[in-house]
Amino acid sequence: MDLDLADADATDALGQALGRSLAVTLRNRERASGAVLYLRGDLGAGKTTCVRGLLRALGASGRVRSPTYTLIETYDLESLCCTHVDLYRLQGRSEVEELGLRDLLGPGGLLLVEWPEKGGGALPPADLEVALDYDGEGRQARLLSHSPLGEGWLENLALETR
Repeated sequence: MDLDLADADATDALGQALGRSLAVTLRNRERASGAVLYLRGDLGAGKTTCVRGLLRALGASGRVRSPTYTLIETYDLESLCCTHVDLYRLQGRSEVEELGLRDLLGPGGLLLVEWPEKGGGALPPADLEVALDYDGEGRQARLLSHSPLGEGWLENLALETR
């Protein structure tokens, strides 16, 4: 699925729609499992803006910070424990493995990973991937599912954005 995003507000709105569609997707599954979202794009492309919208839609209140320097930010929400990770400053698989990200993903867990290409195979596979690219003053978003959960997530997103 490809989407044109005119500005930061549109990127935030995409994040909100992703949060609402994930909530529906998880509610419709027999057994709640964890979900993994990869966010790709150059510096400033809107990855954290998208995550902020998603977390707000899932009920996060307070400040949603970029984990660029802390590496990991967690949000305990009513129905999910969300972990937002930024791998930009890491130098390879061993540094990512030290974070223990696979241990954070279980039933009721959501792992949001910025810069997954830095993970070197130490990450759990993505259910859904969002790639953000510059397009003039706006952005282009490409969403790809990589699992049955990701397919459901995209289907619910498509229903919401009609």
